[in-house]
Amino acid sequence: MTVRLNTYLNFRDEARPAMELYRSVFGGELTTTTFGESGMSGDPAEAGKVMHSELNTPDGFVLMGSDTPSGMATEERGGFAVSLSGDDEPRLRGWWEALVDGGEVTLPLERAPWGDLFGMCTDRFGTSWMVSIAAPSA
Repeated sequence: MTVRLNTYLNFRDEARPAMELYRSVFGGELTTTTFGESGMSGDPAEAGKVMHSELNTPDGFVLMGSDTPSGMATEERGGFAVSLSGDDEPRLRGWWEALVDGGEVTLPLERAPWGDLFGMCTDRFGTSWMVSIAAPSA
């Protein structure tokens, strides 16, 4: 038996470009189903919106996302961040740079009091990210 915790992001008309950005950053296989393809759209204007997308990365991350139909309210994002951590500094720095491009740095990626490199940003689609790069072992 398997249990997993996955991140699921909701967008307003930006799920496709956001998920394509994440695929370009993390690599992997992205599958996308629109409301029209699933038969879930009563509004032809929303047929091309993303009902569900799933990115499975070579590192084992699963990131999901969808567009919120216009008839449903969307919540302002806040109170959460997607966290990336590890000791592969070149890879994590590369992800940081790609996520910051067109976004906003909340806290620069720099040495934190506990010794790790740590930074926070919001990407161009409004998703908050934290990146923590473990300090080299003594």
